[in-house]
Amino acid sequence: MPKKLVIVESPAKAKTIGQYLGTDFTVRASYGHVRDLPLKKLGIDPAKHFAVDYVPIAKSKTILTELKTLLKTSSELYLATDFDREGEAIAWHLTELLKPKMPIHRITFHEITKPAIENALKHPRTIDNKLVDAQQARRILDRLVGYKLSPFLWKKVYRGLSAGRVQSVAVRLIVEREREIKDFKAEESWTLDAILKSKGGDFAAYLAKVGTTAKLELSNQKEIDVLKKKLEKSKLEVEKIDSADSQLKPQAPLITSTLQQVAARVLHFSAKKTMKIAQDLYEGVDVECKGSIALITYMRTDSYQMSEIAKKQAENLIAKNYGAKYLPDRPNLFSKKVRGAQEAHEAIRPTDFSIRPDEIKGQLTKDHFNLYHLIWSQALASLMAPAQVKTTTVSVKSDAGILIGRGRELTFDGFMRLVPDVEENFVQLPKLAEKEVVTLKKLDSVQHFTEPPGRYSEASLVRELEKRGIGRPSTYAPIMSTIVDRGYVTKLASRFTPTEVAGIVIDLLVEHFPDIVDYNFTAEMEDKLDDIAEGKRELEPVLEEFYTPFAKLLSEKEKTVDKKAIVEEATDKKCPDCGKPIVLKLGRYGKFYSCSGFPECKHTEPYLDDKFTADEEKEIKEEVKELCEKCGGKMAIKQGRFGTFLACTNYPKCKFTKAIVIGSSVPCPNCGKELIRRNTRRGKVFWGCSGYPDCKTAYWDEPLAEKCPKCSNLMVNKKSGPACSQCDFKKETSESPESVVAKEA
Repeated sequence: MPKKLVIVESPAKAKTIGQYLGTDFTVRASYGHVRDLPLKKLGIDPAKHFAVDYVPIAKSKTILTELKTLLKTSSELYLATDFDREGEAIAWHLTELLKPKMPIHRITFHEITKPAIENALKHPRTIDNKLVDAQQARRILDRLVGYKLSPFLWKKVYRGLSAGRVQSVAVRLIVEREREIKDFKAEESWTLDAILKSKGGDFAAYLAKVGTTAKLELSNQKEIDVLKKKLEKSKLEVEKIDSADSQLKPQAPLITSTLQQVAARVLHFSAKKTMKIAQDLYEGVDVECKGSIALITYMRTDSYQMSEIAKKQAENLIAKNYGAKYLPDRPNLFSKKVRGAQEAHEAIRPTDFSIRPDEIKGQLTKDHFNLYHLIWSQALASLMAPAQVKTTTVSVKSDAGILIGRGRELTFDGFMRLVPDVEENFVQLPKLAEKEVVTLKKLDSVQHFTEPPGRYSEASLVRELEKRGIGRPSTYAPIMSTIVDRGYVTKLASRFTPTEVAGIVIDLLVEHFPDIVDYNFTAEMEDKLDDIAEGKRELEPVLEEFYTPFAKLLSEKEKTVDKKAIVEEATDKKCPDCGKPIVLKLGRYGKFYSCSGFPECKHTEPYLDDKFTADEEKEIKEEVKELCEKCGGKMAIKQGRFGTFLACTNYPKCKFTKAIVIGSSVPCPNCGKELIRRNTRRGKVFWGCSGYPDCKTAYWDEPLAEKCPKCSNLMVNKKSGPACSQCDFKKETSESPESVVAKEA
């Protein structure tokens, strides 16, 4: 008897679904997309209504042959690919290639469980061409920008560069943040922090008001010294005590963007790694006595909704394990306040809340367990009661002004019973009475400097892209990988830093192709793709509206943009070989000096100004005078993909090279070897362990030979002064009064 053929994307998904279907079904995987645009040509003809020349993907040929064979003996075809645009497109491509002669059913589900699969089989539909068009529109737009604009960058900057419709916007964010950091000027301010002693105990306070000044701003040591003397001689009396009750509400269940952000912050996962592990948890993992089971619902989503069945199961679990008081009086509501696509219908949650992470810990890898625990805990906590907090504020009057002390007491832990918020600080005030006289136990004048904005991490970049409406749940991870792989940014200590060429390319695009890297334009294009998916717009007009002005502008700029103006800077140096002026050029591995007479004169010199101090550069130039250790020839300073180094001038006969090592005299906190100055693949300077690759410890900022008094990690020399490489401690700031009170208590 002929069987019904079910096609999914992956073998893991096929294995899990196969357990829920009877012997009447055969389940096979397509291994993702089966055809795409050709690699070596555009594959799109704008003159013919944007006709697309799709070709089968090389790896899919064997799979397609197997599927065609199975179709010959199958009675019906079920396409069970993911229910977002990519999944819909895969289903459409399969029908185009397989050309089945039997009934075709498109089935979708948010979770791979037996009830969900059975329900999907009862409610099949046809392929949604609107979703297919939306996916095609994105693919075509990205191909047009990439294949048309990248060659322009090759001609005007250097070969190998690429441009992308969304990737370039992400790079612009990183470049502009780096410039903010570079241009930042720290502003000084001071505070007076005190430890006051009362009958009931000590408490922390700060000088908040002097005279009638509503907001106290102290900008120099002189002002502080005057107030300090007044406080030390003054009588201190409790003037007023106020108390207020408030709630701390639980966070929403995780969606794609917040999953990537939380996993980056808590587990130190990259977006790519997070989505790979989440995919495994969604498609199914082997659990003892249960076979292959899917642990979470679909992980590409921007919805905070949760099914009523799942909520009911979670609420029963909360009441049973924690008590009825941990259920909220009214359901917690979460709303999205950012522009976004409607890719899915539920937040990321466990398929079965009764499968507790601890119960299956031994059957999962460490990474799979950690991510499942994160998803399970956040989903359950989102349905729990808010935490209750009592805040007490005390005003203490003195001759110098009003001091304020605050205490916070957790009166009911609520959802924090399950997911304690480590950022919340609860320090209670001692029992105080109005008119009570307190004494000054300790007084600190603390100098502060404003800090520049931090470099983007994967988590903060995803958050910024989501806030601006750029990209969608399925695109965040590829964006992160692409901008690093293409050499526009380097990633160290989980932070993005732009390479030199990134700034040049972004400036070029902003000046000549402003729409391509315009935040609003890119977000509006995402909205148009959403409109196509919802049937509000047609595919071709959206493409035409973008491509016609873009192609015209590109044609104009290819004629008018001068490469020399982009990649060359004049200098006052003269070529020692021919006497012509030396120019500072941008090459694939950074800047270098070159004779303006090139290609007739091929004289070049390394550019060291942005990589080494004057003293270090002097040492390097002395070292290069030494002869080659291998053949006795002259040595020269060279620049390559991994930075600046010394090499024999008899190359290629002699291939001797020598690394330029600038030591820090600071031992690596992990292995004890010296931390030295190194270069990233694109020439960005950082400090890394000399024991690499056995030890991969690295810092962007120059390490200092001292430990942080707060967390014992290494101190580094940041722009605003010495600071901890890990926590928020800065050398200019002393220990907080609250922490002193907490320790003494």
